[in-house]
Amino acid sequence: MKKHIPNLITCLNVICGAIAIFMAMYGHLEWACLFILTGLVFDFFDGMTARLLHVKSEMGKELDSLADVITSGMAPAILAHMLIRFALFGDEPVVLGSLSLFHLIMIFIPVLIPAFSAYRLAKFNLDTRQTLSFIGMPTPATALFWVSLVFAYYHTPDMYEYLFGSIWVLAICVVILSVLLICELPMFSLKLTSFSWQENKIRYSYFICLIILGIVLGLAALPFIIPLYLLFSVIGALQTTTPKS
Repeated sequence: MKKHIPNLITCLNVICGAIAIFMAMYGHLEWACLFILTGLVFDFFDGMTARLLHVKSEMGKELDSLADVITSGMAPAILAHMLIRFALFGDEPVVLGSLSLFHLIMIFIPVLIPAFSAYRLAKFNLDTRQTLSFIGMPTPATALFWVSLVFAYYHTPDMYEYLFGSIWVLAICVVILSVLLICELPMFSLKLTSFSWQENKIRYSYFICLIILGIVLGLAALPFIIPLYLLFSVIGALQTTTPKS
């Protein structure tokens, strides 16, 4: 029986991702974000549970990837679609048949997110290098970025409009984040194998900067969580590739 517990938790991740999609379809984007975040919590605990119960399996790994395509791929793609739609048309109803080719491309460009997410997850399952760190951006990071933008849209609209109110900025974010999913850039994991500063200085520095941003900016700091993660990943990658004198 215990071997099925991690798979049950993974299925709860799938359910949360599916509900998030339904919520977004009915315009409840904040509820969609909450279900995505809940799904990410289940995504964290299914692997931990499998390790604690010593029931890790190939079946569980494949199921986890399929779940991530929904919760960290398709669901955030719909959030991105809705934000681009709001930037183009506001709350006005949209008739697809009346849209120009440019508008169609813009509102459907988020389909890149689930496509690249699926490719990244398949690659991850075959890549033996990604044990304590990542090669390319993990799919939950993409989900967190779009979740943070939705919260910024509703709770810090002035800042959101200034930084992300342009459809070009949103479309560029879609493309860049999608490419980062499958790139060869080393990115640090948040998992700690020890508490020493030397081994975790990038992680600790990242968290310190997040705390400072949170104190200074409050909710306005949310959209910077993933860009800051990317920045520190680049710094970490440069430190490991720079030869020591």
